[in-house]
Amino acid sequence: MLIREYTEADLGALRQMHARQGFDYAFPDLADPIFVSKLVVEDDAGRAVMASLARLTCEIYLLADPGAGNPRERYARLLALHQAGERDLLARGLDDAHAWLPPPIATRFGRRLQILGWVRDDAWTPYCRRLKTSG
Repeated sequence: MLIREYTEADLGALRQMHARQGFDYAFPDLADPIFVSKLVVEDDAGRAVMASLARLTCEIYLLADPGAGNPRERYARLLALHQAGERDLLARGLDDAHAWLPPPIATRFGRRLQILGWVRDDAWTPYCRRLKTSG
């Protein structure tokens, strides 16, 4: 078994793997620079039989003083920051952003996010691998 960097010669094999898996998502654009890691496993015959494709995504943190201003003012600030943040992330080449809401605010604040175009995606089960420990 050999693990190596992806090359364009692997594209056909990876497309076939993706199609055979039958999952409901489009084959990714591997030329997009947000793919920062592309590793391929070769079998003993030199065929690509597995790949790990990692692309950048973004986790959003919102910090807000709950006592600064009335609800209307706080919402206006949120709208302005939301629009500026979206423009900033797009300018940096990111395709998506994710927010994990703490349970005490998930229902109410989640509704606000949905009004702004955010989608709660329960179709896939998220997992996280912490690569660094805090501290």
